[in-house]
Amino acid sequence: MRRHPRRGAEASRLVTTATPRPADGPRPDPSPRGAVVGHRIGISLVRSAWNTRVLGAWRVPGTGPVILAGNHSHNVDGPLVIGTSPRPVHFLVKREAFVGPAGAAMRALGQIAVDRGAADRGAVADTLAVLRAGGVIGMFPEGSRGAGDFAALRSGLAWFALRSGAAVVPVAVLGSSERRSRVLPGLPPLRGRLDVVYGEPFHPGDGSGRRTRAALDAATEQVQERLAAHLASARALTAR
Repeated sequence: MRRHPRRGAEASRLVTTATPRPADGPRPDPSPRGAVVGHRIGISLVRSAWNTRVLGAWRVPGTGPVILAGNHSHNVDGPLVIGTSPRPVHFLVKREAFVGPAGAAMRALGQIAVDRGAADRGAVADTLAVLRAGGVIGMFPEGSRGAGDFAALRSGLAWFALRSGAAVVPVAVLGSSERRSRVLPGLPPLRGRLDVVYGEPFHPGDGSGRRTRAALDAATEQVQERLAAHLASARALTAR
């Protein structure tokens, strides 16, 4: 199992280093109502743009804090999770995407901007606020788009789970990066089949409540193993 070389350092910086707030002032707390609207938009997108098969969504706990942990190989993966989740989702999205009208719309829809290059205490506070209120956070624990195979995880997901007591639900998004549309080359083929498979929820850690670096590293390894196992199972189930 490959370990992320910055795992311990990230865990420390997550809570000890502040990044400046945006120049336009403090961010509003993620809007629960906005997330509900975003959920409805996501459902419409998923149903109209692609032939999306959703498996295991009933496994997402109906109440309480939840982190949806998805693999990430295409920009549509986030909207696919938002549109197939049975509950509204506040997704962690790179700050670079929050520019112009699109950025304003994402904020209004309850999504959370995060600076991936530094310890973003504003994003940490927003995420914990959602989880403490019993909401759902969407996250790509690989940190950025790649092979989408959970081969190398950052420690943020395990840290949030340990800190909040949230259940982690693995999500495998399959088919989004296999082919490109001829009409819209940046997207999967319109009406093409995509699969979103939800796994069994679990709580990382040993149940002791410890938040030491060793406990965080062990929880991150556990998360990586569970997510990789779910992805392998989802691929076998969907023949992808």
